[in-house]
Amino acid sequence: MLETPQELAIGIGARIRQRRIALGHTQAAAAERAGVAYRTWRRMEKDGRASIDDLIRAALALSCEADLSALFPQPAARSMAELLSLQEASARRQSAVRRRASPRPKP
Repeated sequence: MLETPQELAIGIGARIRQRRIALGHTQAAAAERAGVAYRTWRRMEKDGRASIDDLIRAALALSCEADLSALFPQPAARSMAELLSLQEASARRQSAVRRRASPRPKP
């Protein structure tokens, strides 16, 4: 069953509230931990209205940041050639990141 954007937002707001309560935080304390206004937090819980930034801040405050990366997973490869190509590209990116992160020798 497909949900409307509003239904999805309300469901996310309800899950934010459930998580906050499970962690034993008041709305005011959670808002302070997240760095958002109390009214923003209340609105987020009540009807799921929040900016992406506020949603990320809520996830961090409620220790759910790892779940954010699962929102938009990479699509599955449609063929073995595409899978190999994706793996090679990933390896090149990781190699470039390691090169940038390694200390440069001083002259």
